Amino acid sequence: MQEIIPDIERWHALNKPVALATVIETFGSSPRPVGAKMALTADGEMTGSVSGGCVEGAVVEAGVEVLRTGKPQLLHFGVSDDTAWNVGLACGGQIDVFVRLMDWSLIKQLKEAMDHANPVAYVTVVRGPAPLPGEEIVVLGSGEVFGTISEELDAVVKTEVGTVFPRGESRRMILPVERSIEIFVDVLLPAPTLIVVGGVHIAIALVALAKFLGYRTIVIDPRRHFGSQVRFPDVDRLVHTWPDEALAEVGITPAAAVVFLTHDPKIDDPGLIAALPSSAFYIGALGSRKTQAARRKRLLEAGFTESQVDRLHGPIGLDIHAGTPEEIALAIMAEIVLARNG
Repeated sequence: MQEIIPDIERWHALNKPVALATVIETFGSSPRPVGAKMALTADGEMTGSVSGGCVEGAVVEAGVEVLRTGKPQLLHFGVSDDTAWNVGLACGGQIDVFVRLMDWSLIKQLKEAMDHANPVAYVTVVRGPAPLPGEEIVVLGSGEVFGTISEELDAVVKTEVGTVFPRGESRRMILPVERSIEIFVDVLLPAPTLIVVGGVHIAIALVALAKFLGYRTIVIDPRRHFGSQVRFPDVDRLVHTWPDEALAEVGITPAAAVVFLTHDPKIDDPGLIAALPSSAFYIGALGSRKTQAARRKRLLEAGFTESQVDRLHGPIGLDIHAGTPEEIALAIMAEIVLARNG
């Protein structure tokens, strides 16, 4: 979704109506995943993709028709073996694509949520009695809802979205209260961020591993010789201020994991005090059980509750009997991935 928004914004500024096509289900092999999108205008401009071949042309034709009539369309494409490779749907793959008029007010809410790294679900009725098909709402991870499908269905849809959010999986669903109504829940999660406090040797391996897994990486260390560009050539951002100030500057979102590696209370503790009340999905700190017990005591004395301190993963990382800095980095990253996916 993120990649097509700039074109959609440009078209909106020119007052052009936009049709939005979304892959809502795939069967067998498919060149584009569920949730893939293409947007188009009546004068032939298009952005994004829902397939790798002739399906695209059929979707464009449907989109032009939707722009003309205002009526959404649910398209099903099944490709025979003879033409499958030309289209990219190998061995009889199939896709369902839903095409509807785009509601700019809801796209604006989606963009705002993504800009602030908040999880969001874009929910569309794809099958049901008129006039429900094409009706949409946006549900934030916080539970806030924008738009409406109907007074009776909004609460039901919000509950169903809540079952999908933890897995981060976009999917087509039949509403339990009304079996004739199908919705597509398009879950848009922000790219995860790893914030490392302490440019120690473990951090070098940890940042490299996080980058490989698609994380945006930030290293914080007031000691410039530790947090240097030479030590971290591929990090997205280096911050050379004290952790409490740095965390306030970079911001901690629900998509952030924050890791403290200095083993120095003078550096770690101010950062922990800033991180524990945050919405980060993971907070961890390096140290032995004895170190963790002392750290816990200091945090409780600082006024944090037991439940707040319980958020802290320590000793940090999964127990894989790690010994080297690289193995410790692997254990930490594995625990972060588990926290995010769990």
